[in-house]
Amino acid sequence: MSSPDPQVRAARNKSTSPPPRGPVVAVTGAASGVGALLTERLAASEEVKQVVAIDERRGECAEAEWHILDVRDPAIADRLRGADVVVHLALDLDLETDAAARTAYNVRGTQTVLTAAAAAGVHRVVLCTSTMVYGALPDNELPLSEDAELRATAEATGVGDLLEIERLARRAPRAHPGLNVTVVRPAVLVGGTDTALTRYFESPRLLVVAGSRPAWQFCHVDDLCSALEYAVLEKVDGELAVGCDGWLEQEEVEELSGIRRMELPSAVALGAAARLHRIGLTPSPAGDLAYTMYPWVVSGSRLHDAGWRPAYTNEEVLAQLLDEVSGRHTVAGRRLGRKDATAAGAAGATVALLGAAAVVRRARKVRRRI
Repeated sequence: MSSPDPQVRAARNKSTSPPPRGPVVAVTGAASGVGALLTERLAASEEVKQVVAIDERRGECAEAEWHILDVRDPAIADRLRGADVVVHLALDLDLETDAAARTAYNVRGTQTVLTAAAAAGVHRVVLCTSTMVYGALPDNELPLSEDAELRATAEATGVGDLLEIERLARRAPRAHPGLNVTVVRPAVLVGGTDTALTRYFESPRLLVVAGSRPAWQFCHVDDLCSALEYAVLEKVDGELAVGCDGWLEQEEVEELSGIRRMELPSAVALGAAARLHRIGLTPSPAGDLAYTMYPWVVSGSRLHDAGWRPAYTNEEVLAQLLDEVSGRHTVAGRRLGRKDATAAGAAGATVALLGAAAVVRRARKVRRRI
């Protein structure tokens, strides 16, 4: 019996062989938040060969290979050997964390991961910051180009850490030839997140600074994960902004949310916010207010050019955010207990900063008596 034609044999082998598998991907911060969602997504992808999950505790993804350690531990280099790509998501952006401790963790962790990745022969590291690094400024274009200058300052929560991570990302390829670094910058992130910007929508009134021009652009965590997957699979690289298409004006946000505004002069709003933060009554510094005053919307053209599209609109993400924060009550960035929240609801618009000013006065009287 004659053997099949070589072309026939090749076709048969091709039809019975498993599909080609892609990179080995390591994810830091894999046990919770965006890291957990991305780990599950990559583990289910036929384009990813294996997922190495790194965190200080074990997460729920059974398909991943878990390593339990602090990302600041130089031993992480051994855990990264064999990985093609590292996605570094082990960041602490908690509003309640001590600022110095947060910076030490975020900056040292990123430095260690970049150095360890280079030593382990990893060829690509994906970092995640925020479109906040562009800065919220009255003369910002709408939308900003992804190549726009990073004009943020370290005055808002965590932004100083993100700017330092951006600097590390730019220096890494020079310090470690052969290492490619992709930076993904999401807009206001929604989906199980707690930030100064999501807390803005927990207030009894939406604070609007007189003469300001806010513009709101959101990013659903699922869209962030899909954008990170694009970067992992090298469908796109460089510095990438990710978020919903377009933006919402403040008036649209108020109409969709059903929350009325409270408009205050800039000096009053910024002065009260600074004083409240200085005496430790609120976690948010006055610099956070800029992001509710001026536009910082980005086009996201690089991802779009690569074929990526967001699955959510700004309207849909805002609706989810409002659902998530329902029942929470925040004044000037500070979460209120049930008793305080009742008073806040009764006080209406005046509670947001006029009530906060009274708190400042009481705190000063207490200090004088002491």
